[in-house]
Amino acid sequence: MVFKNLLKDRMKKEELPKIIPVFPLSNFIIFPHTTVPLNIFEPRYVQMINDSMKTNKLIGLIQPKKNKNDSSSELHDVGCLGKITSFKDTTEGNFLIELSGLSRFKIIKEIKKNKPYREYEISFDNYKNDLELQKEKIKFSDLELIFKDLKSLFEKKGYIINWKSLEKQNLSETINALAMASPFSLEEKQVLLESENLEKRKNKIAEILITYNYDNFENTTIQ
Repeated sequence: MVFKNLLKDRMKKEELPKIIPVFPLSNFIIFPHTTVPLNIFEPRYVQMINDSMKTNKLIGLIQPKKNKNDSSSELHDVGCLGKITSFKDTTEGNFLIELSGLSRFKIIKEIKKNKPYREYEISFDNYKNDLELQKEKIKFSDLELIFKDLKSLFEKKGYIINWKSLEKQNLSETINALAMASPFSLEEKQVLLESENLEKRKNKIAEILITYNYDNFENTTIQ
């Protein structure tokens, strides 16, 4: 995962698309003002990225409701729009990209076209504030307990997080990055994605952590 300031990648509300291609990924979310690297290798999604690079470089990431990514999977209603900010074509035919989160969206309906990937009409009405990066500085005391519990969990699982880099971000970036990096279940990550605001997302992370028995935790997925 990449943590960085994405001011240069911000969009205006009037620039947001009404129809987007979507990339369904289980147990994987992206938030506004964060960036993730992706290795695109399935032919249908290679075409999707290729098509996107020729237009607005925008795709949506969204989770299937069940842990599978086939073309018939029922999708959650809420995902996040991302912009391709880095692109590399490999000798194997894969695409290595970086996707920068812009705004969450809600699915309205699927658009049936003769394409191997799925496209949806979407709405940003419930997430008009996502495009605005909060200016407040980190109040470390607000996150101290969450950091402590997550550090303990990551150490037990052998995961490595650049905490010093994370602590330098503003409050918005920090909470969203923690929600992405935390090795929670598909359903728990979806709850975090759909949380109305940062305060509720922070509280939900804390609630989820309380429920975990670290010794019996089996989900080793990390972004």
